[in-house]
Amino acid sequence: MKKQIYDEKNGLSYTLHGDYYLPDLEINEEEPTYGKYGIMRKQFLKEHRSARYQYLVLTGKLTEHLNQVDKEVREKVEILVEQMAEQWGVTDELKMQDQMEWVKRMNNIGSIVDNQIYIEIITK
Repeated sequence: MKKQIYDEKNGLSYTLHGDYYLPDLEINEEEPTYGKYGIMRKQFLKEHRSARYQYLVLTGKLTEHLNQVDKEVREKVEILVEQMAEQWGVTDELKMQDQMEWVKRMNNIGSIVDNQIYIEIITK
């Protein structure tokens, strides 16, 4: 039996230990840098897409995936918040006249956008 083999399907190398081939894995000590939406995506993958999560962990692509999702979602959230604020009449003028109403509307918009993002992007 060969001491080491490489599986082209999953991109992992294996080393023979006794009668078994074990994957050659390295722990990445790098601190993750993803934000709120990356954390939400990670939690969703762990709970509902465990095979995909394990694949990303084993191939060392989890942090890259979570950073990409976080970046895309933040950009989309910014656009959606601007669009909804315009539709709901949340303007600088309202902010000057009634700050509490402005805050209330912006918080509502933020909650709606977060729910929409979770359904459309995080869970895909």
